[in-house]
Amino acid sequence: MKRIRVPLVHPLAEVFFGAARSVTISMSDSTKGRYRTTTEYFLRYLGEHHPHVRTLDQLRREPHILGWLTWLASQQPRLVKSTRSLHVISMRRLIEELAWLHNLPALVRLFHPDDVPQPDDRLPRPLTPEQDRLIQQELLRRNDTASNALLLIRHTGIHIGECVDLAFDCLRSLAPGLWALHVPLGKLNTERLVPIDDSVCQLVHRLRFFRFISAVPHDGLLLARRHNRSALLRELRTQLTKVRTSLGIARPLVPHMFRHYAASRTMPRVDMPAAIHRPLDCGNAA
Repeated sequence: MKRIRVPLVHPLAEVFFGAARSVTISMSDSTKGRYRTTTEYFLRYLGEHHPHVRTLDQLRREPHILGWLTWLASQQPRLVKSTRSLHVISMRRLIEELAWLHNLPALVRLFHPDDVPQPDDRLPRPLTPEQDRLIQQELLRRNDTASNALLLIRHTGIHIGECVDLAFDCLRSLAPGLWALHVPLGKLNTERLVPIDDSVCQLVHRLRFFRFISAVPHDGLLLARRHNRSALLRELRTQLTKVRTSLGIARPLVPHMFRHYAASRTMPRVDMPAAIHRPLDCGNAA
């Protein structure tokens, strides 16, 4: 049976829908529809829970706005966070428009920035030990710039953006036989030293070798940028996708998954071939 929609009747309907038309005058039809829906949600809530509110200057953050935010979160079926966020953002914009149109500056204080629901953090699941082992083997087999850069991310736990910004002289001696990787300013907004072992030193030396033979003019960075930084980031991600495809791994892979290994140090590690894992002085170039 088709649900009968009760017409919206509210003393504030004309001013709210007028503000919606003003805000969306140059927007798409779908955006205009969203503003109309948000307005209906808010006015229906006011009419049911606060029928005494009949003018704009009667609106208060508590209980009207906070009550509506709670009402939005309690709808059945539940509104996903992204939908709730759009409604909150739309209503906040309408309130700002009404404050300007009706010379009521106090209205802009009804909403706070943290009223907008934040999306849940969705970190990628870690690789299985077998997937980690196979990926390492394939990267070692390919032995090119992108593969060695991905191995460096995997063994040190640095972000992909930090990896592409490493300087050519990123190795630092902490003490005799003790080395670290100097990581520049990145996502963590701080530079730091990451302790490394001989195998990681070898990765850096191999990347130095590939940088030496690159036709791209030397710019002081460890990884050559044939075009720009964004293109290099895409190249690394593309290489990981090729590795996944060649190994028959169905799940999507992103470089961030390698950080789980660096954080736990519990996954098995593929030994470097003897010719690569030989003892060395990390201060010497390959």
